[in-house]
Amino acid sequence: MSDAAVVCSHLSFAWPDDTPVFHDLSFTVPTGRTGLVAPNGSGKSTLLKLIAGELKPSIGTVLVEGTLGYLPQSLPLTGDLTVAEVLGVADVIRALDAVESGDVDEKHFATIGDDWDIEERTRAQLDRLGLAGLALDRSLSTLSGGQIVSLGLAAQLLRRPDVLLLDEPTNNLDADARHQLFDVLADFQGCLLLVSHDRALLDRMDRIAELGSDELRLYGGDFTAYEEAVRAEREVAEKNVRNAEQDLKREKRELQQARERAERRASNAAKNLKSAGLPRIFAGNMKRGAQESAGRAGQMHAGRVGEAKARLDEAGRALRDEQRLTLELPDTQVPAGRTLFLGEGMTVRLGDQDVFAPGGIDLSIRGPERIALTGPNGAGKTTLTRLITGDLTPDGGTATRNDGRIAHLSQRLDLLDLDRTVAENFAAFAPERPEAERMNILARFLFRGPRAHLPVRVLSGGERLRATLACVLCAEPAPHLLILDEPTNNLDLVSTGQLESALNSYQGAFLVISHDERFLAEIGVDRWLRLADGTLKETGAPTA
Repeated sequence: MSDAAVVCSHLSFAWPDDTPVFHDLSFTVPTGRTGLVAPNGSGKSTLLKLIAGELKPSIGTVLVEGTLGYLPQSLPLTGDLTVAEVLGVADVIRALDAVESGDVDEKHFATIGDDWDIEERTRAQLDRLGLAGLALDRSLSTLSGGQIVSLGLAAQLLRRPDVLLLDEPTNNLDADARHQLFDVLADFQGCLLLVSHDRALLDRMDRIAELGSDELRLYGGDFTAYEEAVRAEREVAEKNVRNAEQDLKREKRELQQARERAERRASNAAKNLKSAGLPRIFAGNMKRGAQESAGRAGQMHAGRVGEAKARLDEAGRALRDEQRLTLELPDTQVPAGRTLFLGEGMTVRLGDQDVFAPGGIDLSIRGPERIALTGPNGAGKTTLTRLITGDLTPDGGTATRNDGRIAHLSQRLDLLDLDRTVAENFAAFAPERPEAERMNILARFLFRGPRAHLPVRVLSGGERLRATLACVLCAEPAPHLLILDEPTNNLDLVSTGQLESALNSYQGAFLVISHDERFLAEIGVDRWLRLADGTLKETGAPTA
């Protein structure tokens, strides 16, 4: 595996509407762990799809040296599949069962090949990723989002890849599953290229690759070292801009002074010639000489001004253009004593399994509470949010809601119509807002100009999250209660900070499901709930 690598040469790619993504991009990702970073919408997921062969470049070549494994951001899986089918081992296991039962048909041996130990390897891989005890015939529809992500990674690792591409692999993973993922990736010996906004994961990388439209820059070290390098670059760039601005001001001032001196000399010369009574032809020659001298001086200073402008432009290009969300959550006042939701003895049965313990669970949400809901993957957190919003009716017990609107950001980002544009989706959620106001709001979510008229289907994960946030948070009427299920998934680090600030200024109630401990610590949570083993318990804030 030491020779495993990804080599891209003169890579260019544009969408069918000719919107460019990359131009003449050349780079090599060597063996080791590489984290790929860039703002949302920069083309990180697109680049992984190009390397994986799911998209074809307009120009250029992609070479993958070794067997490829690829885990996309949105897994193309249906609930009808079984665990074994997702892992790609169902046919081999059926062939093994047939052979063990005495069926020696040659087709079974062809299916098995060298995979006589497939069940042992499968169980070992599932155990390493926190899926011990997961039945191979279990349906995907019964698994949580985090379990599905871990299962998708297990499927890729079973292929024994030399090159592994991962797109946001910690999305929806609980704390235990994240640390198991960290351990698995630490042991990976090939070429790993992953897209992530997870600082803890990026700090376990050997290098960071920063993606631009025509360049991919590699920085040695982890994400913390990358941030320090970027900070130093920014300081140098800002200093160079300041110096270039001062140079330009000085050159402009000297040009103006040179012009004024030339005008004074010309005026004085004219007066002197007139008083000296020299012949007209001689006086004309002297005047032309003075004008030519002033012209040469002016050209010299004008040239210096042009050079100073060029230096300022070059220094400005070195500055990083960081686009930032401008999130302003609705100004919703919720009285402290108002009950927004009351659930008593709620039970839910999915298939032949009870989600919660006997007797069900109780939950009340009153006033502008700021609630964090934690717990392991598969515990039923998303099921509980569906009970709160009314998308799911309890099989037992009661669930009562106040008249105020409940806004729900689903973990699966399945709220929007994929075939309609961002602007069309937003208009459906806020039809009473004037179009100009809607476009201004979308611009604050970084959908400016043509970006607002792109179909949701072509958006990156981070862009789709921003579009969903706009529709959920700015719909009418303003929500009294926000339900946010893993809201920082796919959101870049700058935008996560903006969401933190917006939630801190929000006057309504919210319930947030998140495994991002840093995010939860920043949003002023005052009530902590943990759902595990079918029971919902109040807990204190977690300690470091």
